Amino acid sequence: MSTMKYIQLEPLGDIAIIKINRPEALNALNLDVIAELSRTIDIVGVDDGIKVVIITGAGEKSFCAGADIAYMVNIEPMKAERYATSAQSVLNKIEKLEKPVIAAMNGFALGGGCELSLVCDMRIASSNAKIGQPEVTIGIPPGWGGTQRLTRIIGPAKAKELIFTGKMITAEEAAQIGLVNKVIGLTSEDQLQSQSSAEGSSSKSDKSNEAKLLNKKLMEECITLGKDITKNSYTAVKISKMLINKATDTDIETGLRLEIYGWALSFSHEDRYKMMSAFLNKGKK
Repeated sequence: MSTMKYIQLEPLGDIAIIKINRPEALNALNLDVIAELSRTIDIVGVDDGIKVVIITGAGEKSFCAGADIAYMVNIEPMKAERYATSAQSVLNKIEKLEKPVIAAMNGFALGGGCELSLVCDMRIASSNAKIGQPEVTIGIPPGWGGTQRLTRIIGPAKAKELIFTGKMITAEEAAQIGLVNKVIGLTSEDQLQSQSSAEGSSSKSDKSNEAKLLNKKLMEECITLGKDITKNSYTAVKISKMLINKATDTDIETGLRLEIYGWALSFSHEDRYKMMSAFLNKGKK
């Protein structure tokens, strides 16, 4: 585990969990958090032992509540420009990371927190997640990629609805519009288990137990998804990520030509030959 103040890096075999650890501020991203997150992405980027990254927030209430409003309230335009530039810089770095990145969205993912999730390759949300781009309610537009990436993921009409109204939506609503891949909830069996383990305690601690169990299930789901990815060719996954990212920014002809180059390039890698041979040999048994 890393020794940074606001970011915890927890290795789990070939999966790395990056946790924003500022629960007292609902894991909001101030300049220090942004700098530490940037350093952490550099660390996992150069570690060939890490094949998948999961990003989440500390505690059960919030994935990331976005920008630090207490800092923003008194700054002038030049400082605001530097703040947004540093935030966009680390988000771009996450988006361009060769390894797949999964957002484990536990609770609030608002403003910059929603924008952080948008640069991840997949978004898995707990059923108590609240997602939105509420910037217009405090006098600013989204500034960390929301107007661009949200539009590409859910289309302009839905992006405008979320951004113009500033409303928060539930995890279920986010799944319906394709903003999150999957929602993790508690079954009635889970709730009974949670209540029995908290027997004799207050309803407040019942809720706390449920939130902890929900967060545990969310992380288990993300780790399972990560393991499903790491079973495959690391090279093929990396090339696929690059090609899919390019698909949103290039015309179809260019994209298809890039796909041919990526496909052909994979033939130079040893794991491709080993995996194809293993597949053929399995068929002979």
